[in-house]
Amino acid sequence: MIYSVDIRITAPVNGTEIAARIEDAIENVFPGAEVESDGEELVAEAHSVEHFSELLHRQEILDTARGEFFSGREGNTLSFDLKKQAAFQGVVNFAVGNPDELGELHVRMRVDDPTVKEFVDYVAPQTKDGKPIEADDER
Repeated sequence: MIYSVDIRITAPVNGTEIAARIEDAIENVFPGAEVESDGEELVAEAHSVEHFSELLHRQEILDTARGEFFSGREGNTLSFDLKKQAAFQGVVNFAVGNPDELGELHVRMRVDDPTVKEFVDYVAPQTKDGKPIEADDER
């Protein structure tokens, strides 16, 4: 699938944290992200979701991801938060409920092509019995 997506990741840098470790956390989930710092916050830009999608598949959290994507959808933009510590370990863990004391990675994906639903189906396909449903299986 060919898609056009702009991903913006922001993360606060608290006084007890090392910015390079937060940058590593971002790059562990979105390899190739271009990260910049303004001292208090890291801002990263990315355009590929391949590795992120692989992590969702490997961790078998496709349904959770779909729920987070659609609950944070506004028009063609998906917004969600990820836990920094989990991302540092190369793991996707959606931040829900009470905010983590260190803050989270705030992710915004603006989808230009295809539709948001088609994009979500690509990144985190629907499942049946915990396994992705293939296009042929939907009939």
